[in-house]
Amino acid sequence: MSSLFSLAGKTALITGSTRGLGLAYAQGLAAAGAAVILNGTQQHHMQAALAGLEKQGVNARGFLFDVADEAAVEATFKQLDEQNVQVDIVINNAGIQFRQPMLDLALSDWQRVLDVNLTSAFLIARAAARRMVARGGGGKIINIGSLTSEAARATVAPYTAAKGGIKLLTKSMAAEWAQYDIQSNAIGPGYILTEMNQALVDNVEFDSWVRNSTPSGRWGKPDELIGTAVYLASSASNYVNGQIIYVDGGWLATL
Repeated sequence: MSSLFSLAGKTALITGSTRGLGLAYAQGLAAAGAAVILNGTQQHHMQAALAGLEKQGVNARGFLFDVADEAAVEATFKQLDEQNVQVDIVINNAGIQFRQPMLDLALSDWQRVLDVNLTSAFLIARAAARRMVARGGGGKIINIGSLTSEAARATVAPYTAAKGGIKLLTKSMAAEWAQYDIQSNAIGPGYILTEMNQALVDNVEFDSWVRNSTPSGRWGKPDELIGTAVYLASSASNYVNGQIIYVDGGWLATL
């Protein structure tokens, strides 16, 4: 049974993975046997992440590039081709947040959030899927959604639009790529204790709202997303396609 969840012999590319949830996904997939490729944009964060993984005995490499830059994405995959590195699993985790009421929201800020959170998932998955299709043997695409893939909250309209788009982009990937034995699914994290959310955790009113709105009565932990990620990356999910699994402590289940 355990072989169902083994990622031995597989290579996973995780975007936005030098810190936070991305790094947790990388650590989790590595523990299941995968070689991992990190992505980020800042050298010092990349060095720290790779050093930490090396101490844990993890087979990892890193690439610095902007996931929303088509030329940079294509150049990275070309490098991987030249190094004979085959990407079997993609986790489209890279994302940014920008809080502003829509009446005051600049188009440039709207566009950047959509580019990083939604368009990048298309660019990375397209590059990986082209190679998966060409070589045969299938693959796994895991996009990272959000509670805002289902419900909106004031002041985060671009993020909400992007994460709503992730839900249906995932279904579109499944509709087109399932025939090639590529499974495309998504994870929708609830409120998770990360560096990105620290300001919200420190906000007494918001922290109270999260705890009172979540049936579990607490924030989630990054490592509580790992099981779902390993499941979707493994052969255990070979007939699961176009789905989004919410890991939210029951938040979406209640009114």
